Amino acid sequence: MDVDGVLTDGKLYNVPDGEGKLVETKAFDSQDGIALQWLYRCGIATGLISGRVSAAAEERARQCRMAYVYQGHLEKIPIFEEILQKSGLTPEQVAYAGDDFTDIVVMRRAGLAVATANARPEVKRMAHMVTKAEGGRGAVREVAELLLQAQGHWQEILEKYGLEKGSA
Repeated sequence: MDVDGVLTDGKLYNVPDGEGKLVETKAFDSQDGIALQWLYRCGIATGLISGRVSAAAEERARQCRMAYVYQGHLEKIPIFEEILQKSGLTPEQVAYAGDDFTDIVVMRRAGLAVATANARPEVKRMAHMVTKAEGGRGAVREVAELLLQAQGHWQEILEKYGLEKGSA
């Protein structure tokens, strides 16, 4: 997935550090985070490809146990190809979520192309699925739940929290 506009709402915050220098940070959705951890526990690898380099994104990826973390890459196809090679997956076995033009090249190759509700109209038109939630506000959770259901893990998640099948 992309980061800004998918894992976040796309806003960048510059705050002073202890030395008075400005440091960029981002806000992440906690429900997206737990869903990413469920994917990890169920053996579904996740990752990010971002054109920006951000310590906040790096830390979020670590917290969510992402297998693939690539930052500073506006050209995403070589990274996508590297991930395919490392994972042993085919493009059809990969879901990719994006929101802007730089994501379209990967979305065209992925088996499931997801656009967030806040994505550019051109990105939404070519996606297989558009989330109801915006990036940074539960879009990743929607995709994670879909993947967990498709892979037969959703009942396990519901039971873990004492929920009945279909009650979520």
